[in-house]
Amino acid sequence: MAIVMIAINAVFFSAVRLREHTDYAVEESLPVQQALATMRRDFQGAMPPAENGVLSGDFKVGIVSSMGSGLPVDVEVFTTTGAMRENEPWGEVQKVTYGLRTPSNQQMPGKDLFRSVTRNLLATMTPQPDDQRLMGGVESIEYSCYDGTQWRDTWDTTVTDTNLPAAIRVRILMAGHSGNSGSAQPIEMIVPIDSQSRTNH
Repeated sequence: MAIVMIAINAVFFSAVRLREHTDYAVEESLPVQQALATMRRDFQGAMPPAENGVLSGDFKVGIVSSMGSGLPVDVEVFTTTGAMRENEPWGEVQKVTYGLRTPSNQQMPGKDLFRSVTRNLLATMTPQPDDQRLMGGVESIEYSCYDGTQWRDTWDTTVTDTNLPAAIRVRILMAGHSGNSGSAQPIEMIVPIDSQSRTNH
C-alpha cells in the first residue's frame, strides 16, 4: 500500500504542477492575444485619406510625432472602431496611435504597449487622447506595410503615399525574464486592409 500511495502522490503532484504551468501560460498569453485582436480590428477599419480631411485622416507607420500626447509613436491611423454611445456626441471614426513607453515599475522587463484614442476629431483645440495600456514586457515592435510588391518599414499618406497599404505586418518581440531575448521568437500578425482608397488626380 505504501508503494501504491507513493505512486498516487507522484501522479497527483505532477498533475498539479502541470495545471499550474498551464494556467500560468494561459494568463501570460491572454494580454498578448487581446492586444493583437485590438490592433487587428483597428487596422481592418482603417479609413482611406480624404481630400478634404473631414472625419478622416492620415495613415502613418514609422516614427510619428503625436500631436495629442506629445510622445513619439510608431503608428497613427484613423479607424472606424469608435463605439457610439448616447452620452457621447462622437461618431465611429477615431484617431488611434500605438507606441511603446517605459513602464512605471522599473523592475519589470521590457516596455509597455500603449494605445491612445482621440474621439473628438472636430475639436478646435488639440484634445488629450485617452491612453490604454494593452500589455507589458515588450522588447520591441516592428511594423511593415505591403505596397503590393514589397514590405516597407514606413508609410505616410501626407508625403508620397496617397493610398492605404494592402496589408500591415506586426512583429512583437517579448522581453525575456532573464534579460536575454536573443533566442526568443517574435509574435507575427499580418492584417489585410480592404478599405477602398482614392486614386491620384
